[in-house]
Amino acid sequence: MPRQTSPNDDDDTATDQALADHLDMDIGQAETDTDALQALISDLDGDVSPLVSSVLETLVKTIDDLHERVAELEADLEQTHEVATTAVGDAATNDQRLDDLEAKQETTRDVAKSAIAKAQQLEADTDQQEDAEQLPEGIEPSTSPLDFFANCRQSKVKTMFVERSNRQNTYRAISIAKRWPEFATTRTDGSGVFMTKSDMETALTAELGKEPHRQTIKRVWETLVDIGGDDIVEKTRQVGRDQTQTDILAMDMATAEGLLEKRYIGLDLLENSDHKAATGGVTPVVVESSP
Repeated sequence: MPRQTSPNDDDDTATDQALADHLDMDIGQAETDTDALQALISDLDGDVSPLVSSVLETLVKTIDDLHERVAELEADLEQTHEVATTAVGDAATNDQRLDDLEAKQETTRDVAKSAIAKAQQLEADTDQQEDAEQLPEGIEPSTSPLDFFANCRQSKVKTMFVERSNRQNTYRAISIAKRWPEFATTRTDGSGVFMTKSDMETALTAELGKEPHRQTIKRVWETLVDIGGDDIVEKTRQVGRDQTQTDILAMDMATAEGLLEKRYIGLDLLENSDHKAATGGVTPVVVESSP
């Protein structure tokens, strides 16, 4: 609410202006020069009453104290800003270092796992056999073509299916199956995961960097069913009586987690396997499905 003026306010203003005129001061000055004010007081020695002189001396000291306090606050603010800026910079640096360490640790694990697997492979696979019985100790055989290719080095899988045999949808199906933690739904009891066609469309959009064609979604869906063997179950899901049935691709949790194990990286099981991959054959390491 604006302040209401009164005749007394006008009298006060006139008095202040008269005092300022007598002291040769500008009351509209934004910042008072205390040195000039102190010099003026000295010049007025004897021309003003001791009371006025005392008031002016107190005023000068108060202004000086306020100036010093403002300077201290500005210095504190500057220091606080520097500390905050440094803290933010240190936090960002630490985050980057943590990301680098995690990446290096992941690489080190892959290298170590590859080295151990190669050593075990040389011991157990002297005849260069690739059947399930000749896998290195502790390495589980795959349960489907999907499980096999998902556990090989993906750069080689991409070379095989995309660059050499022009089977992009097979590579896409393998990639999307491995990204189930991002796009699939986990069952409430934790027993498995499933993906709808809408989920697959979202996953393909992320994989391709653009919205997929409807025919692409259909072909990747069918390819995933084909290479999934017994690991992928195609069925329908209906939440309530009033809702329509939805097609889903389902995996149990053990199968889903098995796609992320990277257990064949370093074994070179894809070497000289171009023909099998191109013709749709299953590598010998895959365990045959029971009838």
